[in-house]
Amino acid sequence: MFSRFALAWLVAAGIATSLFTALPGRTQATSTFSGCRVVDGDTLRCGDERIRLLGIDAPELPGHCAQGRNCAPGNGFASMRSLSEALTPPLNIRRVGYDRYGRTLALVSGSRGDLSCWQLKRRQAIYKPNWDNGGRLTAICSAAR
Repeated sequence: MFSRFALAWLVAAGIATSLFTALPGRTQATSTFSGCRVVDGDTLRCGDERIRLLGIDAPELPGHCAQGRNCAPGNGFASMRSLSEALTPPLNIRRVGYDRYGRTLALVSGSRGDLSCWQLKRRQAIYKPNWDNGGRLTAICSAAR
């Protein structure tokens, strides 16, 4: 949608007030999108934006789990297939911040419900309470409780 620099300019210009709702320490933007694709079991690409699903960790694809890292158990390809099944446009993307890799952190939902919750219910990801920015996922998903 917008780069961080464009957002900073919009905010400085006072234009972004209709696009964002301020959250404590975060900026939230909600939009509808239909041109997204699955990168892995917990990440989407929507145009130029990489979106990390909030509150979950999915199994890595082969070769993507760095040595010494505690990666989610399971089959990365099965997790990708599961997320692909749920990727039914239009998608509602509720942005809540950025991760250390610059990906947008978001709750994403489509006609089959919230995608993080979808992955948890199908055991294609694990819930990570420390990644659930304010318990947003637990508030909408019983599988995260």
